[in-house]
Amino acid sequence: MVVVKTEIRDQIVSTAAQIFSRFGFKKTTMDDIAKGMRKGKSSIYYYFTSKEEIFEAVVEKEANLLRSYVLTRMKGFQKLSNIHEALKSDYLNHLDFIHQMREKYDNEEISVVEEILQSGVKKDVFRVENCHIAAIAIITAMKGLEIPLLWSKETTNLEFQLDSVLNVLLYGIVKK
Repeated sequence: MVVVKTEIRDQIVSTAAQIFSRFGFKKTTMDDIAKGMRKGKSSIYYYFTSKEEIFEAVVEKEANLLRSYVLTRMKGFQKLSNIHEALKSDYLNHLDFIHQMREKYDNEEISVVEEILQSGVKKDVFRVENCHIAAIAIITAMKGLEIPLLWSKETTNLEFQLDSVLNVLLYGIVKK
């Protein structure tokens, strides 16, 4: 029964995210969410007490998506010492293919984070004036953790560091 309740709650959050994205928080009603779920409004109230509570769950889901991306990126990076050396070493600066690889890698990563932010802005979850600049800031923060990360192989410390950085970044952009 708990699994079914969790699945339905997740479906409500996913449906609500789409509706908030389309109409914005202010214009979305519990009726809209219920219609999107093809359920009665009372069914929605069984899982959530208000539209604000649903929106909070949507914001949490979006923030967790960004956190998951950052954590996965940093854990993967921890295992790739050769690519780190190629991307960061000044000694290899004279190699044209290293410069091209750095540029491509940086641009792709900024684009991924920018898309996540744009999605959050569109859904009225994030308050970001310039998603491109915010993406650069997030990538810069992650890159700032790369050197300490390579010195330490302790992943619990990594998660604590990332959570701390992301709390600073996210609570500066998440609407409350």
